[in-house]
Amino acid sequence: MAAARLRRAIQRIDEINSADPNLIDIRGEARPKEVTHAAMVSAWIERLRPGADDALRVAARGHHVRRWAIPRSDFPQGRRGYLRWRRALHDLHATTVGEVMTEAGYDAVDVRRAQDLVRKKNLRRDPDAQALEDALCLVFLETQLGTFRTRQPDDRTAEILRKTWQKMSGEARALAVHLELSPNDRRFLLDALELADGA
Repeated sequence: MAAARLRRAIQRIDEINSADPNLIDIRGEARPKEVTHAAMVSAWIERLRPGADDALRVAARGHHVRRWAIPRSDFPQGRRGYLRWRRALHDLHATTVGEVMTEAGYDAVDVRRAQDLVRKKNLRRDPDAQALEDALCLVFLETQLGTFRTRQPDDRTAEILRKTWQKMSGEARALAVHLELSPNDRRFLLDALELADGA
């Protein structure tokens, strides 16, 4: 019963995300971005938090559900516009996760817990929230570092990497330096974080 409920929720999120018009290139194969990201985040959660409860597993799968529905371009440029966009996305993701979980048969406590995780509440103080943030950062490094480097100056990319690094736990950082990256991206990552000699 419990396992079937989780399967229903995961399957429904994957169905929703399969409508993502954006594609991401993973080792030469184009895939729907949010379906791919969600599966990768789920895989990291299984590694970082073996025995994770359903709320964390569903939050991992639905952390960016329907993200394409609210484009960044709908909001003003600059930090204030960016923060408004992020809040709108968090609300969309949390609402959609709540609807999916309710349909799958979860109670209000589990729904609220997953929504809090999606909204990144109590980050740093909540081990599950930190695990989800770690998984997101690891997937970002795996899938987007090379793209970022082609779209903006190296100093801006290095700044983003340093901010990402600050969000990550020690465990996630140790995993990050061993990710399967291109040699150029790995060197850039290590140099940006001044880990070239110690990693």
